[in-house]
Formats: sequence, structure tokens, C-alpha cells
Amino acid sequence: MTPKILEKLKEIEERRGIEVLLAVESGSRAWGFASPDSDYDIRFIYRHEKDWYLSPWDKDETVEFMTEDDLDGSGWDLRKTFHLLLKSNAALLSWFYSPVVYVKNERFYDLFKPLADECFSQAAVFYHYLSMSKKYLEACRGDEVKLKSYFYLLRTALTGKWVLEKGTVPPVLFSELTVLTDDFTREKIENLVALKATKGESYYHPNDRELFGFLESMIKDSEEKAKGLNGGNTDKNKMERIFKEILIY
Repeated sequence: MTPKILEKLKEIEERRGIEVLLAVESGSRAWGFASPDSDYDIRFIYRHEKDWYLSPWDKDETVEFMTEDDLDGSGWDLRKTFHLLLKSNAALLSWFYSPVVYVKNERFYDLFKPLADECFSQAAVFYHYLSMSKKYLEACRGDEVKLKSYFYLLRTALTGKWVLEKGTVPPVLFSELTVLTDDFTREKIENLVALKATKGESYYHPNDRELFGFLESMIKDSEEKAKGLNGGNTDKNKMERIFKEILIY
């Protein structure tokens, strides 16, 4: 699908008068547990010509598209990207660690990636994933659960634990997160990964109460240990300087 994705991004660039600086896969295909019918979740950062940023009026800073062949695209303008970086937006940070990259402007990446790592806030990212994991925990309490939701629960719970224990931007690949589990639990998860690769997005699976209990305890334990997490090192003057440099190169 990569040629189709690149073609669609080029079409968006020409139609909207923008330049895509970074485009990555951000969903289950990047996480490593896609179903056969999973969408392609394309996320990207773009910039306009310099004069576009001189207007005093608010403008649309998001581009979205959905195609009939399962391309789900969403992009943020450079200015919006910097506003989100100031808040240590978890989704934005994850884009720079995606194992599937469609477009990468090297100059932009070299300027922005170190800044993104500096702005990483353990507290902001942890509580983002804690909120999500609690939501999926409730969705997975039944005797049968949608396997897709179960993996979202696994991923968000383990990502929160990573932030708490490692103190770094969490990896995107799910297999890298499972190092936080014991061998027995990891084997259970690997078996579910293999199963999900053969089942559609709507497939329901009997709840593994032992695994569910493990996740419920992990989430509760992580929340109790999260007090006093560090914020990011945001320097607005430095961010503004890099923003301008990205615009003019």
C-alpha cells in the first residue's frame, strides 16, 4: 500500500498547497498487532508557505482524509504541532518513534526530534495513557471481549508502566513493551498477537481472567506510584527559534 499512500499524500500537498514534513503509520500496523482488515492510520506533519503564517486570522490547521481502500489520514500544521508539543502531546511524540515511515524530511526531523525529546513530560504522557487504559479496562470486563479492545488495553497499560519505570518516550512497537511482563504473561500475549493476525476487527474472544487481573492490578499499581512524575523541559524561546528555522530552510 505504500505507493498508494505516497500518491495520496502528494495529492493532498498539491490540492492544499502544503509540504508534508513527516508521515508515519500510527495504528495497529505500527504497533505490531494488525488484523487482516485493519485500516492504515497515516499521521503527518506539514507546513505552508511562509506568508500563510503572517495572517492575523485563525485558519484550519488540520487535514483529514478517508479513502475507500482503508487509508485513514490525519495531519497537523506546523504551528498546531508546536502548540501540541508544548503540552507534551502523547500521540505527537509517538510519531517520531513509529517503525513505519512514509515521508521524512531529514532537515525537519533533525531540528524537531531533539526538541520533542526535551519537551517530553512523564506526567502528561503517563496520565494520557492511564485515562485510556481505564476506559479500555471497563470495556473488557465481560466474559467475551472484542480482541481489538483487549489489545488497546494491553498497549495503554504497558505504555503507562514504561513511562513510570523507564522515564522515556515509550516505544511504539508493542513487542518492546512486553519486556515489562514476566515470561508466562508474555507467552499469553504472544499467543493473542498470533490469533489477532488471523481475525477481523470485530472478533470477540473469551476473556482471560488471569491476564485481565494482571492488567487491572498493573493499572492500579502504576497510578499509585505516579505521584511526583516530572514535567517536560519546555523553553518557548528555543521552540520559537526552531519553528522559524523550519519555516525558512
